[in-house]
Amino acid sequence: MPYKEKNIEKQYYTIGEVASMFGVAASLIRFWETEFEELKPKKNKKGNRLFTPSDIETLRTIHHLLKDRGYTIQGARELLKNKSVQTKEKVEMIQSLEKVRAFLVEMKKQL
Repeated sequence: MPYKEKNIEKQYYTIGEVASMFGVAASLIRFWETEFEELKPKKNKKGNRLFTPSDIETLRTIHHLLKDRGYTIQGARELLKNKSVQTKEKVEMIQSLEKVRAFLVEMKKQL
């Protein structure tokens, strides 16, 4: 299931909220945290993970590489390390183009 856009207004999101945004289980988010050093959510006194908007952007890139592009964990990890800025920009561009395409398809249906 593709990433669901939400307005990123809050400072922190719980793991349940983040999992819901991406349509995945919270356990998968925890697993990705162990596999990708770029992902380091804060933890409160109880040990609950608190994700920042920056963490969510990193997760969006990870989700895109693994789920949409079919990369392995190792492949995605290497790509993030070697080309972090370029990769994030490409992911953002692809998602923008997908939104434009969906909009155009919807317009075509209405004609």
